Amino acid sequence: MAGDPYAPPRVVSDLEDCAFYHTMEIPGYGLVEGQWDLRPTVREYCGRVDFKGKRVLEVGTASGFVCFHLEREGSEVVAFDLSDREAWDLVPYAGVDFEDVLAHRREHLRKLNNGWWLTHRALGSQAKVVYGSVYGVPAEIGPVDVATFCAVLLHVRDPFQALFNGCRLARETVVVTEIVVGDPHADANGVGGRPAMRFVPDHRVGNPNDTWWFLNPRIVQAWLGVLGFEDSTVTFHTQGGPIAGQQPFFTVVGRRTKGRALGD
Repeated sequence: MAGDPYAPPRVVSDLEDCAFYHTMEIPGYGLVEGQWDLRPTVREYCGRVDFKGKRVLEVGTASGFVCFHLEREGSEVVAFDLSDREAWDLVPYAGVDFEDVLAHRREHLRKLNNGWWLTHRALGSQAKVVYGSVYGVPAEIGPVDVATFCAVLLHVRDPFQALFNGCRLARETVVVTEIVVGDPHADANGVGGRPAMRFVPDHRVGNPNDTWWFLNPRIVQAWLGVLGFEDSTVTFHTQGGPIAGQQPFFTVVGRRTKGRALGD
């Protein structure tokens, strides 16, 4: 992608033409309910990083709750996500025709994008958004101080490549948040204490079609170390929502010790 990577503003005013992944209060519209409600614990979700005065690349913005939270924290945010022009990274089960699924996902993405723009306008946000594949985050965004990947890597076929694409722009810090599966402190068979990832798709039932991996904190730390963010910490927290229920999560905060951001 050459030139200006930012999406032009979109005027959206109808809630019925939007989808919301996270519960949030929108001025002029009131409370909208999403799958997750991060409002009580969003700072834990984002690793309790100090975002004030930082330029942040927020990968996987969906309808924008984390994006607008980071902006309220005093940062300049560049949000990044798929639009309805990109294909969801679906698990390609043999013998399954995904045309209907893809059509449904594209419509859902369009509504998620609309939710971002409706909220953006209602809040008077100055955040920018870039649409594209996580495997091709454009260098034209330029260096950022912090890159965040919140509940993103489990949904992509190549999580290391996705992480690399954002990390290469980050000067200082990378934040990765993922759901906890099993005992993250275990040290048997690589389940928790050693770097490990579990392949989730089950060919016997053809599901899930949009979740590839369950990761443990150690593998995220190992990947970040390779990418120059060797100083990392892990925290645990619980997130919930009206649909998702209560779920344990971990957040890895990695700080750059080697290399430099692309463009510096």
